[in-house]
Amino acid sequence: MSTRGPLHADADAIVIGTSAGGVEALSVLLPSLPEGLRAAVLVVLHLPRERPSLLVDIFTPKCRLPVREAEDKEPIEPGVVYFAPPDYHLLVDSGPRVALSADEPVNFSRPSIDVLFESAADIYGARLIGIILTGASHDGALGLEAVRCAGGVTIVQEPESAQAPTMAESALKRGPVDHVLSLEQIAGWLRALDPQASREP
Repeated sequence: MSTRGPLHADADAIVIGTSAGGVEALSVLLPSLPEGLRAAVLVVLHLPRERPSLLVDIFTPKCRLPVREAEDKEPIEPGVVYFAPPDYHLLVDSGPRVALSADEPVNFSRPSIDVLFESAADIYGARLIGIILTGASHDGALGLEAVRCAGGVTIVQEPESAQAPTMAESALKRGPVDHVLSLEQIAGWLRALDPQASREP
């Protein structure tokens, strides 16, 4: 466990990026998000382009928060988890609203973690939390740097605990991050974002 800043943040949005091993990692993190969380949660998980996503079906029964596949131009609501649909970039636009794009892949990926994180950093600035999890690509490193430069909180899964460490290692090589944590530690960090969570038995 490595930390560089406070273990709590008052955020309007949380962005999460992952690839290989991501369903398993998200199955630890997303159920930890407390009911009543006021931050929106936007997730990019690299998926096969030619198949429909089953993420909403997988995570709805596991999560306390509503889970949706993001739709173009819909307002981003607090306390909702949005998944990028297959073969579309997921961006945050002014409003804040969802924007979907069929622009060229970035880092061989569409949706791209970098695209989500960079657009969210532009809109939310310091009131953003960026989290990079397991993955076998370099996607997300530049995006997490954008979150850091905007004043947001940056979290990376410990590479040695990741099913595929490349994505976490790439993010760490771009520069310092606030927290390098195991999945269980990140889950505890997310639980603590809600003051009600600390008072539950």
